[in-house]
Amino acid sequence: MSVYTLGIWLVKPGREDDFVQAWRDLASKTQEEFPAAKGVLMRDRDVPNRFISTGPWESFEQAGLWRASAAFTEGYEAMREMLEHFEPHTLEEAATIG
Repeated sequence: MSVYTLGIWLVKPGREDDFVQAWRDLASKTQEEFPAAKGVLMRDRDVPNRFISTGPWESFEQAGLWRASAAFTEGYEAMREMLEHFEPHTLEEAATIG
C-alpha cells in the first residue's frame, strides 16, 4: 500500500516567494532527518497564493513520525505567519493508472 502526505497551503498575498523558500527549508531539513523522503510543491495557476505539497512515505507510521519531527514542526512554525490556511492530509492509494 502506498501512503502519501498532502498539504494544501493558502499563503497571504505577497508572501508567495517567502513561502516557497520556507517550504524548501522544511524539505531540506526533512531530508536530513528522513533521507528517503521525497516531495513536490506545486502552485495553482488559477489561485496563485494556493500551493499543494505532496510526497510518498513507506508507511503511515513514517508519515506520522515526520509530522511529529522537528523538521516538520519547526518548518511549519516558520511558515505560520505567512499562511491564511493550512490543510494537512495523510492518504492511501485507492487506484492507479499507467
